[in-house]
Amino acid sequence: MAITSANQLELLQTAEAVAREKMIDPDLVIQAMEESLARAAKSRYGAELDIRVKIDRKTGRATFARIRTVVEDEALENHHAQLTLKQAVAIKPDAVVGDEVIDEVPPVDLGRIAAQSAKQVILQKVREAERDRQFEEFKDRKGSIINGVVKREEYGNIIVDIGRGEAILRRNEKIGRESYRPNDRIRAYIKDVRREARGPQVFLSRTDPQFMAELFKMEVPEIYDGIIEIKAVARDPGSRAKIAVISYDNSIDPVGACVGMRGSRVQAVVNELQGEKIDIIPWNQDQATFLVNALQPAEVSKVVIDEEAGKIVVVVPDEQLSLAIGRRGQNVRLASQLTALDIDIVTETDDSARRQAEFTERTKLFMDTLDIDEMMAQLLVSEGFTNLEEVAYVDLDELLSIDGFDEATAGELQARARDNLEAANIKAMENARALGVEDSLVNFEGLTPQMLEALAKDGIKTLEDFATCADWELAGGWTTVNGARVKDQGVLEEFDVSLEEAQHLVMTARVMLGWVDPAELLPAAEDDEEAEA
Repeated sequence: MAITSANQLELLQTAEAVAREKMIDPDLVIQAMEESLARAAKSRYGAELDIRVKIDRKTGRATFARIRTVVEDEALENHHAQLTLKQAVAIKPDAVVGDEVIDEVPPVDLGRIAAQSAKQVILQKVREAERDRQFEEFKDRKGSIINGVVKREEYGNIIVDIGRGEAILRRNEKIGRESYRPNDRIRAYIKDVRREARGPQVFLSRTDPQFMAELFKMEVPEIYDGIIEIKAVARDPGSRAKIAVISYDNSIDPVGACVGMRGSRVQAVVNELQGEKIDIIPWNQDQATFLVNALQPAEVSKVVIDEEAGKIVVVVPDEQLSLAIGRRGQNVRLASQLTALDIDIVTETDDSARRQAEFTERTKLFMDTLDIDEMMAQLLVSEGFTNLEEVAYVDLDELLSIDGFDEATAGELQARARDNLEAANIKAMENARALGVEDSLVNFEGLTPQMLEALAKDGIKTLEDFATCADWELAGGWTTVNGARVKDQGVLEEFDVSLEEAQHLVMTARVMLGWVDPAELLPAAEDDEEAEA
């Protein structure tokens, strides 16, 4: 196949047709043609030659040119692609070192193998251009809903025609056991767009919580306009979902707006999600109130929040337990996802038994340590005293406010509590010393004898050992493993040491040892003060 005047215009027509079919720039196709013709020319004239092809964008004429670079005599290495300055001047009088000398060569006559090779180059370049175009088109559409047509199924995954490319809906991203046949219309959420070895991949999802959020945005104009905001979504795809909404206009009810007239708006979303039941919940900044809403339709008697542990205990009437938990734990699981808290649900009976056990335990503690009768111990517990420290160091007036307590009784109780604490401190220090705690840690301010004993049992016996600890190792914390929150027990957690306190203690130890320059800590402290101001 020679590039003659008879088929010069055919090059441009072919490039235009391919570009139109693949929806890419025609110039990219022509560049691919130029590269393929240049490769074919090298196979004809020699691979060591630098041959370039230029196709005129108006006439379609292909010009084959041999390029040689002018070099110094001693730098000449490739006679086919280089020439000396003396040789160059004979061709181009004003040539200097570094110039390129261009000689036009006759067009090649492509044989069958060369033509096939040129075709492969063109196809490869077109595919690359098509992939780039597809990635650029869909990368900014991540997080939106797209309509497509099912093309085929591969190993349970659905290949979807999305207009200018293909997308994949993996089987674990389908709702329940829904199935599709070729040419079925499908609506899905663009979960991710990535470049991969085989080209850009558009990954779809129908189980992602944001798919439901985007559907509501399409059905509820107030959400699209920003009057109503979706604050959180939790789904058990194909079965049940909870969505929390808030209105920034007091005249608009967020739940009613999402439900629509006679349920028309929510029903449209339900139909798209294969009958998934949706609970629409008003969002509230107060965690306890929000959780009570999230556990609907169950009734809640009491909520106890442990903010540090990110955990919450919900007390419900005995007859409401199964409703609060839901079938296979579905209701409480969705409420937990919605609030981002670990939720423990207990009945009023269990809560009463727990409180009674705590009351009995504290009563016994005061009876044993203060050598008082059961009635006096129960009075202390009833007034909210939980440990000896509170009795020993509370203001005397608080003890005098208890019925039956006079000044002599209150003073004697405080004296006994302090003596008991002192004896416990002496014993704890002896144990710590016996375990090998050194003076550097004993003299460190902020650690009680009981803390020193606990640290020694964990192998922390010097100030250097203490300074190498992480704050969470001391105060405890939570780690997420396979989507579940796992408790990390801290060495000093039983002494109610917070993460901030643990961090302060560790950093103080590092400063004392010279590991940290105190000046480096000042900017952070100043930032905290500014934030508080």
